[in-house]
Amino acid sequence: MTCHTLDIDRWNLECEFNNTDHRTDLNGIDRLIVRRGQPFSISLYLRSGSYQPGVSSLDFVAETGPQPSEQYGTRASFGLSASIDTSCWSAAVTSPPGDMVALSICSAPDAPIGRYTLTLGHSARIEFILLFNPWCPGDAVYMDNKENLAEYVLAQDGIIFRGAYKHPIPTPWNFGQFESGILDVCLRILDMNPKYLKNPGKDCSGRRNPIYVSRVLSAMVNCNDDKGVLLGKWTGDYEGGVSPMLWRGSVEILRNWDTQACQPVRYGQCWVFAAVACSVSRALGIPCRLVTNYLSAHDTNSNLVIERYVNENGELVQSKEMIWNYHCWVENWMTRPDLKPDFNGWQAYDPTPQEKSEGVYCCGPTPVRAIKEGELTFKYDAPFVFAEVNADVITFMKKKDGSTSKVSSNALVGQKISTKSVGSDAREDITHLYKYPEGSAEEREAFKKADHQNKLLQQQQNQGLHLNIKVTSDMRKGCDFDVFAVVTNNTQSEKKCRLLFGSCALSYNGFMGGNCGFKDLLNVELSPGGERKVPLRLNYSKYGGQITEDNLIRLAALLLDYTTGDTTLAVRNVVLDNPEIKVRILGEPKENRKLAAEITLQNPLPERLENCCFSIEGANLTGGAIQTLQLQLLGPVGPGEDAKVKIYFTPTHSGLRKLVVDFDSNKLCHVKGYRNVIIGK
Repeated sequence: MTCHTLDIDRWNLECEFNNTDHRTDLNGIDRLIVRRGQPFSISLYLRSGSYQPGVSSLDFVAETGPQPSEQYGTRASFGLSASIDTSCWSAAVTSPPGDMVALSICSAPDAPIGRYTLTLGHSARIEFILLFNPWCPGDAVYMDNKENLAEYVLAQDGIIFRGAYKHPIPTPWNFGQFESGILDVCLRILDMNPKYLKNPGKDCSGRRNPIYVSRVLSAMVNCNDDKGVLLGKWTGDYEGGVSPMLWRGSVEILRNWDTQACQPVRYGQCWVFAAVACSVSRALGIPCRLVTNYLSAHDTNSNLVIERYVNENGELVQSKEMIWNYHCWVENWMTRPDLKPDFNGWQAYDPTPQEKSEGVYCCGPTPVRAIKEGELTFKYDAPFVFAEVNADVITFMKKKDGSTSKVSSNALVGQKISTKSVGSDAREDITHLYKYPEGSAEEREAFKKADHQNKLLQQQQNQGLHLNIKVTSDMRKGCDFDVFAVVTNNTQSEKKCRLLFGSCALSYNGFMGGNCGFKDLLNVELSPGGERKVPLRLNYSKYGGQITEDNLIRLAALLLDYTTGDTTLAVRNVVLDNPEIKVRILGEPKENRKLAAEITLQNPLPERLENCCFSIEGANLTGGAIQTLQLQLLGPVGPGEDAKVKIYFTPTHSGLRKLVVDFDSNKLCHVKGYRNVIIGK
């Protein structure tokens, strides 16, 4: 019996069915987008003859990248088989004999992701996009929990935690990975990476591996070595670009990069870099979450120790090694076949350009488990991430005469490591995934493995004099309030001390600004076992002009014991609350019915707010895409008065949606609120 090749006239890629089945329909259903290791269907209409089992044949060639080759795994040839084999490229007919042939085609679960051409026989060529498949057990990014997949792959909005470790502040973010055109931008990011430009065949081959893709993204989300997406800037002048505070989501950033010929978008800071990386990872099908590490150490010389210096007033002397008030990175979920099975799961990678890794500004992916266990030889950049959460802090005082002396301090590193909870906006504390409990035997074991001698030698001495800083819960921008230095004498003898208590503006990455209040008490006397509480008044008239848009103030108390000459330092960062934006939905939300919302914010400052503007953003609220409405208030808003606007919109989809509202004015810059809107079916 001779085989004859099917004579194909036309075909239907069944995009709506396939994209829905592969959970890519949110990208649209106008083209074929499928996930690897999972069959998809196409219908062939024959010009002549009909399909005969065992007689009809059809050859397939799947190719990706500019130099497809079987050696690189970027070209696969296969024929028809009796049934689909999901472990490799395969195809089977699923319809009875006739002039319409229903084909089921499956890609290998480790095929490189990207744009593909599939040639069928001599005449038919179809195009599709192949993504990672966290629903497929054979894929390296497989995740077996439905709720986690909904959160870490499909959720288009999320929460980024900022503020301070004693006062985490949730900031809403629109990842928008399924918005129109975003997937194409993400594929373009891969094609602009220097490894691709140097050797496209090898780079496309690497795209089978989520470790490789994550490392490429870590380098490409910043533009320090390449035509990457964002340019970082940490000083207050954002001329020629947008302040990092003003971004509400990744969509505008990615579109700007794409339309401006891959020129870097200005400007990003850590949470913006991380959020864009999260959008791209999710768009490509890698489960991803954004993580905030409070009091994050930046260790430049890899000795796991941050050496910081203060002057004789307890003010920090700026140096390269710093402790950021918080720092954000991302974690991608995958197996690590290059390491032991214990190190599968979440892998930290950081697109914020800080230090070079293999000559390029990138960091990770490194297994979160390796950080916890102190396994610092594992790829990639484990020592840097370990230091961010575990570095030791040693403080020295630089005196006027040039000499230095050691100061005992209460400095902490790596606190309240946070991410958004699955299925809710609550904060999930994941510190235990990065480190063992402080002082535990396992922690000591991890430090031994990491060769972190300083932490091992540290014995907690309960010093004779104890110093800490207490604050009130009600520290709102615009108010005057007190903060307190509390000195306790744990010795049996009288103590005479000098106390310096100061405050200054602070940006989240540790840079100091102007003085917000200072006190120098030369004679603090304490009886044995006695305690003294010293207040420092922070007046809006003084701090209002100093603080940055981060709303942070650094408090530092320095205690000098006259009898022993010992110096103790206590430091605390406080974040001032912005006023709450209230969103009131008027009426019952229903699909395709006009709805009103009233938005108010009370001016907390003792002065008028000028040039006030509300920005409102929401998906599926105003006809499909994400839309931003900007509403300028006509007149100024006096002290204690409400800024108020009413908006009208028509929800276009059923389900849960978020309305993100920003308020911008000259004095009360950029306050962000958000609210869930539930739309009735």
